[in-house]
Amino acid sequence: MYNILTLNRISARIFDELPPSGFAVSDRLADPDGILVRSASMLDRPLNAGLLAVARAGAGYNNIPVSRCSEAGVVVFNTPGANANAVSELTLAGLLLSSRRIVESINWLRKLKAKGTPDLAARAEKDKGDFAGPELSGKKLAVIGLGAVGVLVANACEALGMAVAGYDPYLSVDAAWGLSRRVVHATSLGSLLGESDYITLHVPLTETTRGWFGESMLAQVKRGARLLNFSRGEIVDGPAVLASLRDGRLARYVTDFPSDELVGAEGVIVLPHLGASTPEAEDNCAVMAARQLKNYLESGVVLNSVNLPDCTIGPAWGARLTVINRNIPNVVGPITTALAGLGMNISNMLNKSKGEYAYNIIDLDAPGSAETPSSDSDALDLAAEQIAGLNGVIRVRIIRK
Repeated sequence: MYNILTLNRISARIFDELPPSGFAVSDRLADPDGILVRSASMLDRPLNAGLLAVARAGAGYNNIPVSRCSEAGVVVFNTPGANANAVSELTLAGLLLSSRRIVESINWLRKLKAKGTPDLAARAEKDKGDFAGPELSGKKLAVIGLGAVGVLVANACEALGMAVAGYDPYLSVDAAWGLSRRVVHATSLGSLLGESDYITLHVPLTETTRGWFGESMLAQVKRGARLLNFSRGEIVDGPAVLASLRDGRLARYVTDFPSDELVGAEGVIVLPHLGASTPEAEDNCAVMAARQLKNYLESGVVLNSVNLPDCTIGPAWGARLTVINRNIPNVVGPITTALAGLGMNISNMLNKSKGEYAYNIIDLDAPGSAETPSSDSDALDLAAEQIAGLNGVIRVRIIRK
């Protein structure tokens, strides 16, 4: 039985993956094996010794102390693509809001009504030209970041008649296959910014991208362009954007991330982080996070981790050891030596690394078999103890079948 702590209200669809026969799920657990979280901050939260994994029901993970988790041997998962459709649809709405002055016209009508304007319909018909805006069809759109959301936005806007160009130096093979063949893959960001009527950002927040779209980027933007940010607020330099709006470099800025400096500013349309706020996206993220948590806890499989490499392997028929270690030389050899010294035969093994950390899945022949008579429970515990003491090893788990 695994204990799963929930830090937010989360879709009941998680119980499709975490049935009560094997998982106790609650928002009041003192020593969880796994944590399911949406937006709640874990940055100052202590990590209990028994915690094995944290699954974020969403793509961003800046509310999770990833470095501390890695040092403690805690796997962190996210759910890239699970809310992609919801975010892409809101981005399309943002494009229309940035062009057609829809928000301004609605607010104007409300003010007319509040003032008791006589024959409001006639006044609206007379002055509606003040809110004219360009159509999207025929305009050039720059999609910066061609992940799950960027690809959907690019394809949808191409279908609306826009001339779409995408920029992503790390474009994956899967993303490339998903792109419409009419979407141009730009190789120069500077020239793309200078040619585009609309720019939409779909890049992750990292130390490299924090404040990345600032003064130097904005200086390259085509005068009168409209900028959209449905990725993370911190990617864009707010004061630099406001300065660009004042001098006419930008015509509009639409973002899903409110701040005191942006809300109410001229030329800015701010939404209250509605990107994934659909029931479908919440269900998709919850199911995906719960599935990843379950697979890791029950079989050691890692998929969509932000701090460990993807490691998938077939079912284990005997005992399975998993080892998280620092990505340094001479770690795997001592592990296999320790197992051999205890008379244990490795039937299958997978070793992968990601950045500073590596992960190993090691399957042993079934305990008590003729080939490995010493692979009983005591020997497994002894093996785990010996491996845990090796240089560079952070965490060892035994998964018994």
